[in-house]
Amino acid sequence: MGHPLQPAAAGRRRPAHRPRHRPRAGRARIRHRSRPGPARRVRGAATVTDPIVNDILSATTGVRVAGRVAGGPRLAVLDPSTGEPFTEVSTGNGADAEAALGLAQRALPVWAGTPRDARSAALRAIAADVEALAAAPEWPALITRETGKRLAESAAELGLTVAYFRIMADLLDRQEAEQLSVVPGIGHRVTARPAGVAAVLTPWNFPVSIPARKIAPALAAGCPVLFKPSELAPLSSMVLTAVVERHVPAGVLSAVLGTPTDVVDPWLADRSVGVVSFTGSTRVGRLVAAAAAPRFLRTVMELGGCAPFLVLPDADPQAAAQTLLVAKYRNNGQSCIAANQIFVAREVAAEFTEAFVAATEKMVVGLPTDPATDLGPLAPAGDPARMAALVEEAVSRGAKKVTSGAAPEKGHFAPATVLLDAPADSRVLTEEIFGPIAPIHVYDDLDDALALHQATGYGLAGYVCGADLDRAHAVADRLSAGIVGINTGTPNTPWIPFGGVRDSGLGYEGGRPGLEAFQTFLSVGAKAQG
Repeated sequence: MGHPLQPAAAGRRRPAHRPRHRPRAGRARIRHRSRPGPARRVRGAATVTDPIVNDILSATTGVRVAGRVAGGPRLAVLDPSTGEPFTEVSTGNGADAEAALGLAQRALPVWAGTPRDARSAALRAIAADVEALAAAPEWPALITRETGKRLAESAAELGLTVAYFRIMADLLDRQEAEQLSVVPGIGHRVTARPAGVAAVLTPWNFPVSIPARKIAPALAAGCPVLFKPSELAPLSSMVLTAVVERHVPAGVLSAVLGTPTDVVDPWLADRSVGVVSFTGSTRVGRLVAAAAAPRFLRTVMELGGCAPFLVLPDADPQAAAQTLLVAKYRNNGQSCIAANQIFVAREVAAEFTEAFVAATEKMVVGLPTDPATDLGPLAPAGDPARMAALVEEAVSRGAKKVTSGAAPEKGHFAPATVLLDAPADSRVLTEEIFGPIAPIHVYDDLDDALALHQATGYGLAGYVCGADLDRAHAVADRLSAGIVGINTGTPNTPWIPFGGVRDSGLGYEGGRPGLEAFQTFLSVGAKAQG
């Protein structure tokens, strides 16, 4: 995930979108067709009726405070396909952060006092706008250009964004004040209230759907939002900001791109901020938690992961290999819940490995705008070198590289790489890879594999493949994870809670717990006089 509190650092993240893997003969192929040189602006093939995307591209700013755009220091935005800047954005400073904070403070009683049906109607209007814009080419093309994900995945991300706003509107409509009669003579009423202003800090790998996963429940709860997007994909996030601005009062959502000292520190120090929701690395999550601790500020943190992918002895090896293609290579491998440790029972290891290696070799590495591409470039400029270093470390210690794929030299490309027999303490099996490297470890004793999983300290996601669903569920229950996919690489849905345990974070997003993360509860017991 991109680390929202650190400039241009390698990072991660988030919701799962299924890549389309098409069987092709031959080895992994590079498709890197010629394209025009870097442009100052992103232009789609057509112009949307609604000019909002082109307006954002013209303004090229990472700051929107009550609709006002700022013009601070400029930051280059790179196209991962070329490795070259295609535009620049203005960043904000402490004054912008303070201005956004002041507006949010004034907007808090207004938005908190807005009737619930009006808030849910605003969320549905936002969803409708996102859905309409997603049908045109500009916004998906912008997401692809900033992140390197394939166009199909960019479109899927916008579809997920629509779902978050609609589902949170539905959950708000269903949430009623509870009236309880549990103590004789005393009636109890429990009412949900907004927790305060919400600080939302997000990464680059899903620059629209991860912010939506936080902003939608915050707005539903009645919380104004202070939003810090990622420096690697700011314009995609700015489009979402502009859409939301249309449907809420001034100051209910402001976005400020800037340094942690200038932007995040003053937000977390202010008593009007009642919750901070952060998605990023475990290292940066600890910094956010430390900043929040003096005020006992509520934190929701989705942090690093090292997801185990367990293939049980009774699994269908071919089906399990197809499931791993999704769990490993979605979003170019840059997903927080991507499969990391691949544990395969010896009984099926040979057939599974042969199938997965063959499928990996057939993947096309190339421009994310090409429909034939299976694997696009990595967003951070340093990630190809980081992938190479991980492979080199494992191979130097005895791992076997069994794929022969290559990648284009220009741009931030890295080949899909399958490793066998990597040492249990090698970095590819103990750290979050966040890229297209798949280390396969054959096990004889499931307890040994689970011990390697537990030793990482992470607990975000996991996967289990097996024919006996009762046994697969029993194995899933033994994983340290917030979400587990059984025979599926896409276990996520906005209707259910998603969050990490141990070093992978705390709190939940999605479902009713995702809404309640931005709420406090007032319980009143009343007894009649006389």
